[in-house]
Amino acid sequence: MSETDDQSDKSGNNEKRCQFGNRYLTDESHVFQHNAWDDVEWDQSFKESIETKVRDNSANKVSDEDVKRYDQKANTFWDQFYGKHENKFFKDRHWLLTEFPELNNSDSEESKSTISILELGCGVGNTVFPVLQINSNPNLMIYCCDFSSTAISLVKSNPLYDQKRCNAFTLDITCDDWTVPFPKCSLDVVTMIFVLSAIDPNRLMQTAINRIGQYLKVGGLLLFRDYGRYDMTQVRFKSGHCLKDNFYVRGDGTRAYFFTEQEIDSMFTNAGLNKLFLRSDKRLQVNRAKQVRMYRVWVQAKYCKHE
Repeated sequence: MSETDDQSDKSGNNEKRCQFGNRYLTDESHVFQHNAWDDVEWDQSFKESIETKVRDNSANKVSDEDVKRYDQKANTFWDQFYGKHENKFFKDRHWLLTEFPELNNSDSEESKSTISILELGCGVGNTVFPVLQINSNPNLMIYCCDFSSTAISLVKSNPLYDQKRCNAFTLDITCDDWTVPFPKCSLDVVTMIFVLSAIDPNRLMQTAINRIGQYLKVGGLLLFRDYGRYDMTQVRFKSGHCLKDNFYVRGDGTRAYFFTEQEIDSMFTNAGLNKLFLRSDKRLQVNRAKQVRMYRVWVQAKYCKHE
């Protein structure tokens, strides 16, 4: 699984990404001088208009029968998605190494020991391969899994796939028992990048997070980034696409939930993880060519397993 509304720059400008929180819009007349601005506050009237749009697009819910169908056939929809787009839909997430420098420990003392990373919902490797390219630690091992067997086949067919440093496998992270190529309490880092949002929020999210806690080492890190409440993509959903409150189905059958910080903290804390960092990345992206503003919201977090 992976996100179908990634942060790929559609503004026509490939300006280098800064770690979020570093660029502020202090003069409205400068809004189109850069393709993104951090920590953009919404005034009350704008917030109310967004809330109204979400209430409107959530009023007409998908039938219970279709909700069940989308859940039961979730892997089929993702297989169809990757079968259609292969590795051409998402851009590689080189920005992730800026947001989470823990993924590159090439020059640290830790590089002398084995480092195990698990990427959950790896898709076609848009996180895995940038990390493999940048992190030169000879003792690095990246495990990566996805619900979609088609996605895993595409990962393994990538020329950058190296079995000595990477192990890709199919896994439904919501299942009760994980069949995985590593023991419990063995992982240094687990990444969840736009994957939790594709899971039913009422039944299965907590189950998946609890499993993560079991496989992290004491002191191991969970790195998280996903959709935030009232993100542009939530607001743009049409009526008839809402499965449950803040949970939607796209036209291709894949699903997306939009989180609050409080929801994330509750789930991760209940799994026995300690909060190191949790923040909403509220960003104004602009298309300078078309003079269009796009208000994005992502939740980004870092949690640690304590003793």
